[in-house]
Amino acid sequence: MRSTKGYIGLGILLVALGILLLLQTYHLLPDLGGLLWGLLAIAGGLIFLAMFATNRENWWTAIPGFTLLGVGGTILLADRGGNWAGASVLAGIGLGFWAIYLVRRDMWWPIIPGGTLLTLALVAGLSDAIPGDRIGGIFMLGLGVTFLLVYLLSASGARMTWALIPAAILALIGVLLLLGMELFAAAIGPLALIVLGGFMLYRALRARRG
Repeated sequence: MRSTKGYIGLGILLVALGILLLLQTYHLLPDLGGLLWGLLAIAGGLIFLAMFATNRENWWTAIPGFTLLGVGGTILLADRGGNWAGASVLAGIGLGFWAIYLVRRDMWWPIIPGGTLLTLALVAGLSDAIPGDRIGGIFMLGLGVTFLLVYLLSASGARMTWALIPAAILALIGVLLLLGMELFAAAIGPLALIVLGGFMLYRALRARRG
């Protein structure tokens, strides 16, 4: 009984939305404007999140739930939110993946799309305020932090040490991009040698331990 409440609410919302669209299609209602559609998107998101909260086996409902909240935020902020209005959709999808990880610690994979999408949301929001190469640095740093979190938060037996390799590479590239493209171009050769040598040392030490 408890698990069907969310489906009932979603069904009612879809029926109401269909009726409104039909009435507007045949010009039986004036233009509803962004306010109503934004609120409807938020209402749909809340229904999916209610399904997620009442039955954690339906973990997938967190993604459409937070996505619809983001869509509603984009619609409501379209005229005054600037780049952050569009970023709210990316942030909403990312939060959906993080919600899945929080309730299913046995699954580490949501960390990667969750971290990547939140990083993209930050980059989209700051795109007009920060030069392009610096934005690239922020993006790379965000990806590096995402892979570091994969290593730190993975609940499966031994920690996923492989994630430290992309974390270190992406973080280094991000720092260099933030410092400037000239420094990045000058350092890319030495960095490639350091990364390659470090990887070879890691494989050799791991083989010796085995």
